[in-house]
Amino acid sequence: MGTAPTACVQQSLRDLDTAYRNFFDGLKGRRPRRGAPRFKSRKDNRQAVRFTANARWKITTGGDLSLPKIGDVRVKWSRALPSAPSSVTVVKDAACRYFASFVVETEPGTLPDSESVVGIDLGLSHFAVLSDGTKIDSPRFLRRAEKKLKREQRRLSCKAKGSNNRGKARLKAARAHARVADARREFHHQLSTRIIRDNQAIALEDLAVKGLARTAKVGRGFHRIGRFEPTSQVCSQCGVKDGPKPLHVRVWTCGACGAVLDRDINAAVNVAKAAGLAVSACGAQVRPVLVPAQRSEAGTHRDGQPTVAGIPGL
Repeated sequence: MGTAPTACVQQSLRDLDTAYRNFFDGLKGRRPRRGAPRFKSRKDNRQAVRFTANARWKITTGGDLSLPKIGDVRVKWSRALPSAPSSVTVVKDAACRYFASFVVETEPGTLPDSESVVGIDLGLSHFAVLSDGTKIDSPRFLRRAEKKLKREQRRLSCKAKGSNNRGKARLKAARAHARVADARREFHHQLSTRIIRDNQAIALEDLAVKGLARTAKVGRGFHRIGRFEPTSQVCSQCGVKDGPKPLHVRVWTCGACGAVLDRDINAAVNVAKAAGLAVSACGAQVRPVLVPAQRSEAGTHRDGQPTVAGIPGL
């Protein structure tokens, strides 16, 4: 059996030191509390190893990844690296797939300015509803793959623990779950990228997709409002709070101004207004506004704080 590269062992000790410092800082109240570090079994479905500059790894002229004591590994590149990487982490997931994640230094980019702003509300019958009236259908990836997932899980449960057949069945089940996760992740990234590209400022409730928090990195504004904001109870036309409504009520008429409102679109417009964004209720208003909003009944306005998230690499 070969030995691991020295740099990889040293990096494991650095990671352990960081884990213990985070753990004790959590006990002292300096950061959110975390559990104590635990040993990782070699039988875990997910494994990872990090190669730093001291490990003498490199990218060959042919585009392969040369790793110490492993050799040249053929890589299917998803994108070109913007600069020379300082380290690489090779990850093996539960579906026995290998990924290389590089740490690179790059300048933050910005998108061209846009005059559009949008509020987003997560719906029941739709994945999301935008304040401009756009309704995005839910792809239901898990529902479509549910039959195959059940079949693979049933086959896995029939295999004896520790047998080779159980290992093969576990791998098939893991690959089926990975396909669903990949499809869901791609859908989220494509949708968030389109919304970010088309709008200068975005507002949504704090229970919505976290991927939209990347907007601050490309010159976009991100606003988040509390999940308990009464976005479905306030008329987006006159601002009067009309009270809670059962979930089966999808269209309702404001008792103050008489506007006929779509529940989801109305909520999306109120999300944007609560974040302090000026949007028009496109598609939400059917009749002209008749009564001005009362100050005591108007919806609450709150400014959200931008959040930056993202990891460079592949």
